[in-house]
Amino acid sequence: MEPVSKRVEIIPVKRRAMILEWFRKHSAASIQELSESIGASASTIRRDLEYLTDAGYLERTHGGAVLATPTRATFELDSSTNAQLFTLQKRAIGRLAATRLSSKDSVIFDSSSTVLEAARAAVERRVELTAVTNSLDIASLCRSAPTIRVIVPGGSLRVGSQTLVGDPGETFLKTVHADLCFVGAQAITGNQLTDAAIEIASMKRIMLSSARRTILLIDSSKFHAPAFCTFCEVQRIDEIITDSGVTPENLAALAAFGVTVTVAEVDPSEAG
Repeated sequence: MEPVSKRVEIIPVKRRAMILEWFRKHSAASIQELSESIGASASTIRRDLEYLTDAGYLERTHGGAVLATPTRATFELDSSTNAQLFTLQKRAIGRLAATRLSSKDSVIFDSSSTVLEAARAAVERRVELTAVTNSLDIASLCRSAPTIRVIVPGGSLRVGSQTLVGDPGETFLKTVHADLCFVGAQAITGNQLTDAAIEIASMKRIMLSSARRTILLIDSSKFHAPAFCTFCEVQRIDEIITDSGVTPENLAALAAFGVTVTVAEVDPSEAG
């Protein structure tokens, strides 16, 4: 009876994220392996594989699938699925990032899922802040903290996300002079930080220009081929916080650019 209970408890977006995590660790899997590991029926797993294949995450094989390497620079992870991936790493990065905040700071939070974890950690620490964000998820989270004043700059809501882009937000951000900006990236390649969406890249550029200090929060899976649009070079960043999965080669490359890199240790006991 336990597998049935487990199937009921896991919502589709979480289940699909678990499938992707399995592929990242094991490269390939059969439907039976996934069914036994996740605790879902073979028919449910088959439907999830079809969904993930249609969305570009996987390539189907006989009896299963393999993780696809995105070949399109404009490929974007579904925001709800992305939020469920590398959760331990994002949590560790966010907690470390929150220690960079001091009482009375003004901070810009971009709409990245790792930045969301930094905002969550700031709420838990009860830091007195003025927070500016184009993420409705982050705004809602910070609104629950009596110590945080929340400013949402406005704009148009992107389809399928809780992110505001364009004017009047961009124009407002150009008038801001914040102490700190937390920003994420879809990819880091050499010294290039990129995003798949032009409008997101545009918001990030303005956010970077509107803060005295910028910290890039990026998990170790983001070191890969560039996405569509460059929004910054790493030399523009004051500090990069990533997780302990980052390779020595990537750390050496960043050191060659003279960038300060801090590695957040992941706590495996928090899994599940």
